[in-house]
Amino acid sequence: MNDIAIKTKDTITMKLLHFFITEKGYTPIIVHGAKDEIWLENMNAPISIIRIMSGHIHNREQLEFDLYKTHSLISRIKKKTFSFKIKALSIFLDVEDTVKLSSDKEIECINITTEEDLKKYQIISEVFPDITSKLQHTEEGIELFVKITNEINKTTEKEARKNEDVFKNKKPYVTTLLIAINVLVFALSLFFGIEFVGTYGGLYPPLVRGGEVYRLITAIFIHANPLHILMNMYALYILGSQIESFFGGFKFLAIYMFSGLMGSLLSMAFLGEAWSIGASGAIFGLFGALLYFGYHYRVYLGSAMKERIIPILILNLILGFAIPNIDQYAHLGGLVGGALMAMALGVKYKENKSQQINGLILSFLAMLFLIYVAFIYTANM
Repeated sequence: MNDIAIKTKDTITMKLLHFFITEKGYTPIIVHGAKDEIWLENMNAPISIIRIMSGHIHNREQLEFDLYKTHSLISRIKKKTFSFKIKALSIFLDVEDTVKLSSDKEIECINITTEEDLKKYQIISEVFPDITSKLQHTEEGIELFVKITNEINKTTEKEARKNEDVFKNKKPYVTTLLIAINVLVFALSLFFGIEFVGTYGGLYPPLVRGGEVYRLITAIFIHANPLHILMNMYALYILGSQIESFFGGFKFLAIYMFSGLMGSLLSMAFLGEAWSIGASGAIFGLFGALLYFGYHYRVYLGSAMKERIIPILILNLILGFAIPNIDQYAHLGGLVGGALMAMALGVKYKENKSQQINGLILSFLAMLFLIYVAFIYTANM
């Protein structure tokens, strides 16, 4: 089997692909307009894009055109993934001796003809210090090709199963329970009267400051009329089912309740002596969680976020400020609360301990700040 000849350039390409995919979590991406090159992405890595260029670079003009094309393709990736800054590494495998590579702030270019050449570049030693040792294999020729192919396939299949697990639809048990509670409370309001239920559970800042802090939570389960609950429960069903599927029931419930609490606290800070009821603050928190989730899975959800999710969110925020009697402060508080709690709880298969700790700290500080404003600062004005 080893009698089958494999070019040195192809061997290096295979080894590099094996290293970046199986060791560093990069995934291949299809880039239209790319030829004789392979693109890999990992948006959570210090270098987001790895580009392995096997085509021959004859002269400086061809290199400049290659860099121009690479910048254009990276700009497209930025737009798709909502990335303001992307660091890319272009690995050239076949450059004419008379051509000198140049790098810029966005693209680092290196030229290698052997594995040992990797040691010459500072960016490699800083970001991938173990690359030369990981490129060592006992197999050669076709045996090496088969081994690398099998291991890459196993890794990509594992990643595909993870993505399938995240995005497959799951039973929205907690969402259904929350809708049932809201409907039950609304039924009670029809029986006893909305004034009765609102009086004993609605958000009224003077009563909350007087000790009835439970109103910060009970208010998010009370609705004024059939249209009010119909709109909120429809939004809860659509958003809640998706967020519960992405995060799981426990995390979803934590996001929902914390968002509702943050919305109530921000409302208290600005409402004065007005009443506030409704689940919209908690529902806007689901928007915040969806934005955080979408950012981490922006390779898959980038287009949906840009074309649907963000425009709908902006429209709802504008309507909240334009239409009278809508508690826009609950919307804003819930939106921020949902994003912070999603950060604290983490996204499945994308967990980052430092980000989660920062999320917990920010959630706690934001809640303390709103408690101070709602209970102390505003009360003394």
